[in-house]
Amino acid sequence: MADPSSIAPKWGVPEVLPLPSRYNAAIRELVGRRAAEPGFTWSSDVFERSTELFDTADAEALEREVLDSGYRFEFSATASLDSEPDKYRRPDVDVRKFVPGDTDESVAGRGDNVLPTDANTVGSVLRISRTEQVLELLIGGVPEDTIAVIDDSGGTLTAPILEGFHGVICLGGTVRSHLGILAREYGVPTLMNCRIEGLEDGDRVELETTAAPPAADAYETGDTGHARIWKLQN
Repeated sequence: MADPSSIAPKWGVPEVLPLPSRYNAAIRELVGRRAAEPGFTWSSDVFERSTELFDTADAEALEREVLDSGYRFEFSATASLDSEPDKYRRPDVDVRKFVPGDTDESVAGRGDNVLPTDANTVGSVLRISRTEQVLELLIGGVPEDTIAVIDDSGGTLTAPILEGFHGVICLGGTVRSHLGILAREYGVPTLMNCRIEGLEDGDRVELETTAAPPAADAYETGDTGHARIWKLQN
């Protein structure tokens, strides 16, 4: 029998996500070993002994092996960064202006306001893109007036510390995304679907959280990005 690791994935397309790839490879390896046992006849045993080839105990053992190796389902927190690296480049890397027609040089970006507030939101930028950062902030506390800059997986990554933020700049999603819903529930001023330029950790910014949220059909018509982000003089 062929080496199970050399067998092409279903449909002939490699798994994109690391967890399914690892899990499926382990299943193929296990079933391959059992099917290679002396006396095994594929044409009959694969149907008559299917529950012996892979059962619930096998599935639980494979999952435990993955968890014991240190896997913590981190992919969901970094999916956007991996799939669209140019969109989420570090703030110190030169990027195009969000709105070419802006004449106010202090405008560092625009986005969609989740929930209007009585006054704009002012704070200091902190880019958060790694689980290690979230753990540090969970243990040590979120600094006062922190405006978190996160990608569109931010609802997953930062959920444990979301209510500690003074405000949020999210580089993707919509006001109806998971993060937008959480932000409304926690009362955290948030701009979604943002494009920013030239913001670095520690910069003081003002978010136009007094702006109206996008209309119901805004993402279909492209009528978005009306809430401004100003970079303030430190």
